[in-house]
Amino acid sequence: MASHSQSLQLSGRRPPPHFFFLLLLPCLLISLPNPVLSRCLHTPIIFSFGDSNSDTGGLAAGLGFPVNFPNGRTFFRRSTGRLSDGRLIVDLLCQSLGANFLSPYLDSVKSNFSNGANFAIVGSSTLPKYVPFALNIQVMQFLHFKASLLDPTVAGPRHLINDDGFRNALYMFDIGQNDLADSFSKNLSYVEVVKRIPLILAEIKHAIQVMHDQGGRKFWIHNTGPLGCLPQKLTLGPKKPGDLDPHGCLSAYNDAARLFNEGLRHLCQEMRSELKDSTIVYVDIFSIKYDLIANSTKYGFSSPLMACCGYGGPPYNYDIRVPCGQPGHQVCDEGSRFASWDGIHYTEDANTIVASQILSMDYSAPRVPFDFFCSK
Repeated sequence: MASHSQSLQLSGRRPPPHFFFLLLLPCLLISLPNPVLSRCLHTPIIFSFGDSNSDTGGLAAGLGFPVNFPNGRTFFRRSTGRLSDGRLIVDLLCQSLGANFLSPYLDSVKSNFSNGANFAIVGSSTLPKYVPFALNIQVMQFLHFKASLLDPTVAGPRHLINDDGFRNALYMFDIGQNDLADSFSKNLSYVEVVKRIPLILAEIKHAIQVMHDQGGRKFWIHNTGPLGCLPQKLTLGPKKPGDLDPHGCLSAYNDAARLFNEGLRHLCQEMRSELKDSTIVYVDIFSIKYDLIANSTKYGFSSPLMACCGYGGPPYNYDIRVPCGQPGHQVCDEGSRFASWDGIHYTEDANTIVASQILSMDYSAPRVPFDFFCSK
């Protein structure tokens, strides 16, 4: 096996024909972080809970797990612990407010918690509980973090976040994907996977309730993406006729994700009735990401189901034995247009499109701007 990455000659290197979209993309990249977009009247404080879709370095900081280059190559020019070539959705949303990137809660060296903290960790799920770093563990970490910051007897900086800061903060949740994926990986039937959804939703509801009990009143909830469109899932084994939808994604995985999302949407509606003093925004990430696959050429992605960084070449360029960043991996040329970074996570190009759609409010219920929590 080669001890270094190889340049991968994959389709997608040539500029796609949708020239006008590509002209607009740099504008998206430039405008998203522009503070002018934000109407914040006070420092935007965000607390993020979730999995690798939002992890800004927690796994590397907490476990010392190596997240090697070329992760981080496009924006940071080095690995930062993010599983992408650049910024994540949460990074781009923070930049839209003119805010700093969220520091991982577990990072003891470079952290800046003046505008919140990120408790999201790669591989996290809601169940089982009390296993690092399940959602309930992340909630416990938050409670410890808050108590430490507000305790006058604890030595340390007292100016980071005060009680008003916690009360006016935005509490973001993006979790559930690993619960579904882990259930399928245990060879549970589709019916058995679906039966677990209420248990997953109960954990998310409990986490929101705890944040409300702690004074939080502003919540931002992402549903889960099209699990069946991930190159990793598409390489799991032989596929039978009818397993794939018209866009090449695994129907059963996506159907389970849709059912989970419908349950999450109803949960948000239910909690709005219960927590009348709160704003709970549900964001349809599934529809945004599925549109990237279904209408990939519109966005300049010629091979939406193939990973940029992996091993094996077309059609998926994914091999669990040679993950991105490990010896022997193959990576597409910088500047090529891919939606999938490593077979599980998205590229900065894709994340930028997703973030811009989120900011459009077209996929949010209720339809409120992302900066609603800091603009009043």
